[in-house]
Amino acid sequence: MSNQLDKIRELIELRTKARLGGGEKAIDKQHSQGKHTARERIMMLVDEGSFEELDMFVQHRCVNFGMREKTFLGDGVVTGYGTVAGRLVYIFAQDFTVVGGSLSETMAGKICKVIDLAMQMGAPVVGLNDSGGARIQEGINALAGYAEIFQRNILASGMIPQISTILGPCAGGAVYSPALTDFIIMDRGTSYMFLTGPKVVKTVTGEDVTQEQLGGADVHASRSGVSHFVVESCEEGIVLIRKLLSFLPQNNLEEPPIVPNDDPIDRLDEVLNEIIPDSPNKPYDMYEVIGSIVDKGEFLEVHADYACNIIIGFARFNGRSVGIVANQPKTLAGVLDINASRKAARFVRFCDAFNIPIVTLVDVPGFLPGTGQEYGGVIIHGAKLLYAYGEATVPKVTVTLRKSYGGAHIVMSCKQLRGDMNYAWPSAEIAVMGSAGAVEILYAKEAKDSDNPEKVLTEKKDEYTKVFANPYNAAKYGYIDDVIEPRNTRFRIIRALQQLSTKKQTNPAKKHDNLPL
Repeated sequence: MSNQLDKIRELIELRTKARLGGGEKAIDKQHSQGKHTARERIMMLVDEGSFEELDMFVQHRCVNFGMREKTFLGDGVVTGYGTVAGRLVYIFAQDFTVVGGSLSETMAGKICKVIDLAMQMGAPVVGLNDSGGARIQEGINALAGYAEIFQRNILASGMIPQISTILGPCAGGAVYSPALTDFIIMDRGTSYMFLTGPKVVKTVTGEDVTQEQLGGADVHASRSGVSHFVVESCEEGIVLIRKLLSFLPQNNLEEPPIVPNDDPIDRLDEVLNEIIPDSPNKPYDMYEVIGSIVDKGEFLEVHADYACNIIIGFARFNGRSVGIVANQPKTLAGVLDINASRKAARFVRFCDAFNIPIVTLVDVPGFLPGTGQEYGGVIIHGAKLLYAYGEATVPKVTVTLRKSYGGAHIVMSCKQLRGDMNYAWPSAEIAVMGSAGAVEILYAKEAKDSDNPEKVLTEKKDEYTKVFANPYNAAKYGYIDDVIEPRNTRFRIIRALQQLSTKKQTNPAKKHDNLPL
């Protein structure tokens, strides 16, 4: 009996040792930098008492460069599963107290195992990243480990939601796993992401740049678009993960969760009847429209600081999750450009992959002109958004508030891209282009030959506006299903989504598509 008790005591001691990661000193150092340990982060995320750790006793197999004497139980990553709001989630959290969280072959194996399990069980994966990159001592084995993780990310894409939170350094090959996932959250205080660090940049290009300038949270949130969310602390990031998961289904075969709703579906908002300015060139705030029509005004914006001329994010209508895509007239008049097209296209594809209906609010004067856009490939990038909407088979409800001109009209979930219900406000202007531009093309010669060119153009402009710059011409052909009173928008969207809840639509069988990348 005593031998059995000794073995149990040994087990308890080993578990205690494993939970210390790199040891008390390393943990104290982590805390002194304002950072939590891997296990502390997991416990903040999951429901109390729900976490089941896997592979606690795994150790690396490297014997080079003195690594034979540097072994740690768990080898720098904590993996397992638990529940978030009662729903199964798989988790891996890199432990910076163990060799700087550097990735070894065995660490990669642990991460691959939880992703494999998540795919088999049909549950989301959350990665809490805090790593100095590949473990140099392991050489090619570490690189092979990264490639194994990337392969799992690729296979899991569109099958289960994948969320990456960057809570420390993320450099070199380490950045590609988050880049392959659906959402990246960065902690403004502690995180950065880059392929090559400041020293290498200085050597190769001569640029002097700090880690923050090169790959800080704000850089990736506003300039590169790599990061979808920026938070001020680990705690805020954990709250965000829980909120984000609440909008998502467990996998691509399930419907998004429905939550109880006490916001009346027939709630009218008189503000919407007056929100469109009399002048077509005057902006208004699309956030006010979104806040007025969704349940309780709650909107989880994605990419809030990037390509602000378009708004994307999650909300609910009568308790059902939806993805919202909306032009923002307050920024660049709501035009589409390279970044806005990329931002919205990926979001539309995510929603379609996970059975989340898409509500599109349109006020778009066209694509941003100029050599910068054309040389940057705006044609290809605009085609991504066009492709995403045309490919999507989820319920799609489109509401045109004001301008919807030219190619941008087509791109923003028009009827011919299989928009299910396309509504318009009375203020909608749906045409090839604005009246001023159209008249200058159509009546240039007549104006030139006239004694009063300005009068001719003004008269023709008014005539064009009356005939084309309204929703009724499009409604005449059935391209708009109904012209609706603005204050009634919430009710009409909810009724449309209720009707579309049993929608079944499939695309032609193929190995995969060839999205214009």
